[in-house]
Amino acid sequence: MESKKKALGKGLEQLFSSSVIDFDNFERDIVEESNKDVTEINIDEIRSNPYQPRKTFNIESLNELATSIKEYGVIQPIIVKKSIKGYELIAGERRTKAAKIAGLTTIPAIIKDFNDQEMMEIALIENIQREDLNPIDEATSISNIIKLRGYTHEEFAQKFGKSRSYVTNILGLLKLPEEVKKMVEKKDISMSHARVLSKLDDDDKAVDLAKKIVTEEISVHELEQIASTESESLNKKKVHTPSFEVGYRLYENLVCDKLHTKVRIGKNKMEIYFDDKRDLERILDEINIKIEDE
Repeated sequence: MESKKKALGKGLEQLFSSSVIDFDNFERDIVEESNKDVTEINIDEIRSNPYQPRKTFNIESLNELATSIKEYGVIQPIIVKKSIKGYELIAGERRTKAAKIAGLTTIPAIIKDFNDQEMMEIALIENIQREDLNPIDEATSISNIIKLRGYTHEEFAQKFGKSRSYVTNILGLLKLPEEVKKMVEKKDISMSHARVLSKLDDDDKAVDLAKKIVTEEISVHELEQIASTESESLNKKKVHTPSFEVGYRLYENLVCDKLHTKVRIGKNKMEIYFDDKRDLERILDEINIKIEDE
């Protein structure tokens, strides 16, 4: 049993150490290694991975998969971990949900003994590499993997085949008010709209504009103009002589893209925002400032 645990852990580390992470190959290797150990388990005894970041599933996509399962069965077994009561899913939640819709009472599965850390990382990787994941769940998964593994945005982008700008933009969505996040999850507003809203300092204004996007069908370009105009107006109200001027917007955007955080630049002054100490350390690392251990 101990040698199996070590082999599994090694496999996961090999996955992370590869130049490009491919979860499908990782899952396929597990299935091939354990092909003789596939067993039918009761679907009602399976519960979701407790570290599963995905909150929403596309019903239409699940129904399509259920139709396929009715005709061909479950082609690839799911991967589970034995728990005190039944099993916990490690990989294959969509297959499990679709199998339930298809009316199956059992499902082919491979039982593996991953620890909590490994279960969390597997759930996150699987989600990131699924095309039907909504932007908020994807952003949450990306953020968690970056924190768990200590990746820079550039390292994450390379390993998961994303552009650095894509990573920066999608992580920005996590700063949106909860009400707006729910609208993104439901696809009431697009990711492009959400990206513009994520740069607003005023949460109430972000919510108000998000509602207008739906009711008035505001385009992304129109939203950018509205957000820019209102931001300038707000700055003028705060001070008689704006300390942060429109002329510095280009520089703000460049530094923002470099540091992946909100930046304000004005005459002889630059403000860099951060969420907590860990985020501050990340920013310092981006500009090659090292904190020596005492």
